[in-house]
Amino acid sequence: MHPRRPTEIFGLFAATTVLPGVGPKLAMTLEKRIGTHVIDVLRHLPVGIVDRRARPALDDVVDGRIATFDILVVKHDKPPPGTRRPWRVMCENETGKLDIIFFHARDDYVSRMLPAGERRIVSGRVELRTAGGQKARPQMAHPDHIVRPEAADEMPTIEPVYPLTAGLSPKALRRAIEGALQRIPNIREWIPDALIQKQGWPDFATAMDKVHNPVSEADLSPAAPARARLAYDELLANQLALTLVRRAASESMPGRNFAGDGRLTAALAKSLPFSLTGAQVRAIDEIRQNQQAPRRMLRMLQGDVGSGKTLVALLAMLHANEAGAQAALLAPTEVLARQHHATINKFLTPLGIEAKLLLGQGRSGSAVRKQIIAGLADGSAQMVVGTHALLSDNVGFADLGLAVVDEQHRFGVRQRILLGQKGEGVDVIVMTATPIPRSLAMTAYGDLDHSRLDEKPAGRLPIDTRAMPLDRLGDVVTRLGRAIAGGKRAYWICPLVEESEKLDVAAAEERAAALARALPDVRVALAHGKMKSDERDAAMNRFRDGSAQLLVATTVVEVGVDVPEASVMIIEHAERFGLAQLHQLRGRVGRGKDASSCLLLFSAPLSGTAAERLEVMRETNDGFVIAERDLELRGPGEFLGQRQSGMPEFTLANLDAHRDLLALARDQAAAMVDADGAPHDRGLADLLLSLFERDSAVRFLASG
Repeated sequence: MHPRRPTEIFGLFAATTVLPGVGPKLAMTLEKRIGTHVIDVLRHLPVGIVDRRARPALDDVVDGRIATFDILVVKHDKPPPGTRRPWRVMCENETGKLDIIFFHARDDYVSRMLPAGERRIVSGRVELRTAGGQKARPQMAHPDHIVRPEAADEMPTIEPVYPLTAGLSPKALRRAIEGALQRIPNIREWIPDALIQKQGWPDFATAMDKVHNPVSEADLSPAAPARARLAYDELLANQLALTLVRRAASESMPGRNFAGDGRLTAALAKSLPFSLTGAQVRAIDEIRQNQQAPRRMLRMLQGDVGSGKTLVALLAMLHANEAGAQAALLAPTEVLARQHHATINKFLTPLGIEAKLLLGQGRSGSAVRKQIIAGLADGSAQMVVGTHALLSDNVGFADLGLAVVDEQHRFGVRQRILLGQKGEGVDVIVMTATPIPRSLAMTAYGDLDHSRLDEKPAGRLPIDTRAMPLDRLGDVVTRLGRAIAGGKRAYWICPLVEESEKLDVAAAEERAAALARALPDVRVALAHGKMKSDERDAAMNRFRDGSAQLLVATTVVEVGVDVPEASVMIIEHAERFGLAQLHQLRGRVGRGKDASSCLLLFSAPLSGTAAERLEVMRETNDGFVIAERDLELRGPGEFLGQRQSGMPEFTLANLDAHRDLLALARDQAAAMVDADGAPHDRGLADLLLSLFERDSAVRFLASG
């Protein structure tokens, strides 16, 4: 046993205030950037190193490099009181001269740290300054380290570099991390010995020590043994949690055989004016097999924009109705719920069936709402579309057989299970119009089976996508006016402004007013998230029925707006949007018979990543290709941004670099759970989840 290792695990879950130098103020800063517990500090890994081993002659220094010098302090050039001139300390050694610069320095600090006539070892970034055409003289502003020659061993030669935030200094963070490393106990190993030996991995405590004390750039690589070991730990915890969630859901509520007679699904298929795609047929068959199996269905239906997910879900809902059970579709917003309700009822009209619409309190008449709730309770309402109102305690079902959750990424794991608990053996389908890379799908939705709609309906034309700098805005407005005069309808999406929705709204209102002035013959509608829902719906309806030809909006139109007649999409400051969001916005056009176009307006110069994003949009209309590129460009932690509340956040694993480890983790997680859905070793499972699974909802559900 390591002599300094404690024996209790609880120290890792203590508040950060137990760490050296961490008081209440610094703890609040750590909470914003890193987390609230000691284990969160340990999971905050370095992203680079500073190598202080270089000790060049002062006459041979390289501008901008980190270097270390043993110098003699010659004299101080102290600035007069009230001036902004920096404090300059002239130093030298046998190889040349060095000026050390301090801005806004305190008297006692500079004099104490660098007393004239004494030697010191200093380390920091060296810069060369030329004065009056003379040879550049090296200077160092605010050295990173100043130590006495006899204390030279106290200065690190290799120093890890961490992501920081305002109020968090490298020195304070490093002190906290060193304290956290001292609290790592000797704990049982959860990885099989054979796998550890095959991969050449250290134990958990040693791995943590190594990742926080790198000695070369190679130690920062995802493939470095210590980093790979911790990445595997995090992936294993994620896969174990999802395995337990799935088994718990399946075991606690065994499935039922929903075997319909085919009369409703056949009638709907016969009434369609088009043929189903091969992908739709395949997904419908997979879902039907699940519905007729004794095991409860938990399936994700992924489909690109316009791939026909709603129709596949409707056929599954009708199949449940044929078996005598009810079906419900949960949407994240009122706009999307209304859109689904209208689309579904259009399909159902030839069958003489009507789906009900249930919104929040006050969003539909109280008498109508009570009637719908009563119909769900007594079974007379067989199909319902709704918002979070469906999750309310006062909403019950006579016999709910299928729950469909749309735009799953806007819900957490707990919500998707909650609706499934409103009946006995309820089958669950979650849908997303945001294609998810396979590796992320395994981690975020590893508790689900997957169906992918990767074909577009016949006749759907690709969208012509182009990028143009904002300095040509006048030309764009002129061409837009011509297009609308020719009978087209267009969206103008306003930019994301910092992180303030108020500023987003102001930008949208300003753009709408400017376009109305520039195009006096065009009727302009405005829609944004701060409007009352009645006003926003009215604006969208004006655009939908053609009484407005141009809709200026924020990203409120990203989902839920289906206007086949709209064929032009203009996205202002497209460089501020993520790839997935750009693809979703572009998907609002190209839904009708006319050829459609998307114009990405950008502010030059573009960063490398922003330029790559716009290039990907120009190259392909395939959402699954775009999803993979989005993951490569942004990384799993940012994938689809903060709205992706159902997605995992990984701090130790890199899904692109650790895909092979993900498959190993999934296999081990399955082996850790018995046939009854419980972990073979509950204590070890709880330990693993506590250390590495960051999604509290998943931890809660997995804990049983």
